[in-house]
Amino acid sequence: MTTRLTHAVRRVPIKYMVRRFNEFVELEAAGGVLLLASTVVALLWANSPWVSSYVNLWQTTMTLQVGAFEISKPLLLWINDGLMAIFFFVVGLEIKREVLIGELATPRQAVLPIAGAIGGMLVPAALYMLINLGGPGATGWAIPMATDIAFALGVLALLGNRVPLSLKIFLTALAIVDDLGAVMVIALFYTAEIAWSYLAMGMGFLLILLLVNRLGVRSLLIYAVLGVGLWVVFLKSGVHATVAGVLLALTIPARARINPHAFVERSRTVLEDFERSTDPDESVLTNEPQQAAIQELEEMCTDVESPLQRLEHALHPWTAFFIMPVFALANAGVAFEANLVEALTQPVTLGIILGLSIGKPLGITLLSWLAVRSGLAVKPEDVSWLQLHGAGWICGIGFTMALFIATLAFGATPLLAEAKIGILFASLIAGIVGWILLSRGQPGPEIPAHRS
Repeated sequence: MTTRLTHAVRRVPIKYMVRRFNEFVELEAAGGVLLLASTVVALLWANSPWVSSYVNLWQTTMTLQVGAFEISKPLLLWINDGLMAIFFFVVGLEIKREVLIGELATPRQAVLPIAGAIGGMLVPAALYMLINLGGPGATGWAIPMATDIAFALGVLALLGNRVPLSLKIFLTALAIVDDLGAVMVIALFYTAEIAWSYLAMGMGFLLILLLVNRLGVRSLLIYAVLGVGLWVVFLKSGVHATVAGVLLALTIPARARINPHAFVERSRTVLEDFERSTDPDESVLTNEPQQAAIQELEEMCTDVESPLQRLEHALHPWTAFFIMPVFALANAGVAFEANLVEALTQPVTLGIILGLSIGKPLGITLLSWLAVRSGLAVKPEDVSWLQLHGAGWICGIGFTMALFIATLAFGATPLLAEAKIGILFASLIAGIVGWILLSRGQPGPEIPAHRS
């Protein structure tokens, strides 16, 4: 299946691929602006006289009950376990797409972003542990491993054509590999207790989903119902429920029902039938042959697009403009104590700042250089090492994913506030330095924006 999809994408005009990537970048960049606004609101609210309303809002208990079955959680956990599961579902769709037809589809393409992502995860974690090993903050070692793709692409969007398209593609692929690493870390290291009976049920749901995919079922309703079941049992199992979102994404069909050639031929025939049925004295509303032709065209448009494409296209705006901003609003609010300098000198805060603002660019640049030097990877000709290093700094904006891992690592303890301060300061430093480095690039040719 992978080979066929890879060959198919090679036949797609490069202009179309560039246009779709630009749409993705523009959406992420716009979402980054809203994410920033939500963060500012959360910080102002948490440091205002109305801070109690901020805390009380997210601790409001919400209960879902069906018969004897009940899930009762504070609103904050519904966001972190529920809405973020949808976010990770979209991440899973992106990972699957990249592996099948994107920058991770062939070893030659995948080596550079994978090497950069590995360096960008290992070095920050090592620097964090250098400061926190043996201390109460040691469990937060994975916090500086994260990259926030929305903020990162938002900074690149501000730089316009000073950033080559190939560098944006590299950063996007790296961030997707980074997300995959974060999912694995969450599943393996941030699961306190496992309820094996529920986990077995989860594996049962996953096997059914794989079987449904294998049988060629394309109804999104069936995947949605089974997906909700998968999420519920993972929630009860102790394995973080967001992992269910990624696993569900991997079962979504990636192949279209009909190929582009068949779509063109059949569409041409249907349009000819539509034209022959045209009657100037009759409306389309009462012209049955034309109505049948329109219906058939709609079905063919659905069949030529894979369920994976449809879901990613439909859900991406929801994650960018609703889920991530709501998550930031609920999680970014940290009250700055009177002695902020003291807070910045705490081991957890220092470890995160060192990991994100030094470890990320160092690890990404070093491992990328080793991959190119060894001949395993090829650096894009239009990207300088300074630009790649600048992109490494941009990846130090860990924000959303870093906050998410921090909540898993520290829960409702004082260390969480220290972690949030470290994430905010480190992301600010990394973003500013990355912007300065990349702004030195020479403007390239303008790429026409897509207009719908």
